Amino acid sequence: MNKLTKLGVSALCGSLAAFSAANAGEMTVTGGVDMSWNNLDDATTGNPIGIGSNLTFAGSGELDNGWGVALTVAMDNSDAYSNTTVNVTVPSIGGILFSQGVSGTGIDRMDDVTPNVWEEAYAVGLGSGINTVSGTSGGTTIEYTPEMMPDGLTARIAYSPDVGGSGAADKSNAAAIASTKGSGFDVTLVATDAIHGMAGLTVSGGYSETAQDNNSATISGDVEETTLAVTYAAGGFTVGYQWSEEDLGTSSGAKEYTNDGYGITFNINDDLSVGYNHYESEQTNSTNVTTEATSLQLAYSMGGASIRLARGDVDNGAYQTTAAYDKENTLLSVSLAF
Repeated sequence: MNKLTKLGVSALCGSLAAFSAANAGEMTVTGGVDMSWNNLDDATTGNPIGIGSNLTFAGSGELDNGWGVALTVAMDNSDAYSNTTVNVTVPSIGGILFSQGVSGTGIDRMDDVTPNVWEEAYAVGLGSGINTVSGTSGGTTIEYTPEMMPDGLTARIAYSPDVGGSGAADKSNAAAIASTKGSGFDVTLVATDAIHGMAGLTVSGGYSETAQDNNSATISGDVEETTLAVTYAAGGFTVGYQWSEEDLGTSSGAKEYTNDGYGITFNINDDLSVGYNHYESEQTNSTNVTTEATSLQLAYSMGGASIRLARGDVDNGAYQTTAAYDKENTLLSVSLAF
């Protein structure tokens, strides 16, 4: 991690500085690169070598009134903008997060919380097309994390005035896009052993609702998403199961997704881990189709370098039943962080 010049948070978040002068904070930049070799079984492909990069600027500080302020700006491949978050922490009240971009707010934090050593079962380069819960995270979102919750229980409430809208610059509005989605909210809860008393057990759940334009002929109601998950860690083992459901509020085409996933991981030592993950997603349509993804993974780390190996397979990818959507692969990845 390279540390850059110290800056006042007022320079990072001018609109927030109007409340109080800011003390000097610290600005850092971190980055990394992932290089992969994706070998698809019984398939003719092009060059199997892939490269992905990321760069994140982060700054934090404290206002004179005791409020904490943190900023992150993330860039993805080819220096493309990914997302910006501003987190304001008010003592005795909690955290208020402003998020622009799909960055894991609301129920999207829980799209798949089953344990893995690298990636989800469906995210190892096979184009599974599996649909998971995303809630309001598609649009610019405000998320509140109350501080007054009992120990061991974390609650979050997220709201977006336009879930289908794109990000907007300061003093402007998001560009209108062809979307039936309107405002929406998410509520999530995470309970650990500090509240339920069972060491190693984490229980989480969430609900999301997004309004839709009922004037559309294909819309019959709002989008509703629900998820429940449980994970348990003991020794070097971690196991977990998750269920989720999304009602699309549509009267034709795909109407609902019901998902089940589980995973088990084992830390052989501080640097080497293995894991197995399985995920099923049933699409309710004129013909119901279940997409299944399975992955066996191994991950080894040494300082800022990580080597990951995955063996994956997908059946009925993208909810299609033709043989072309049944795929298997071996994926090797090397990640370098700085």
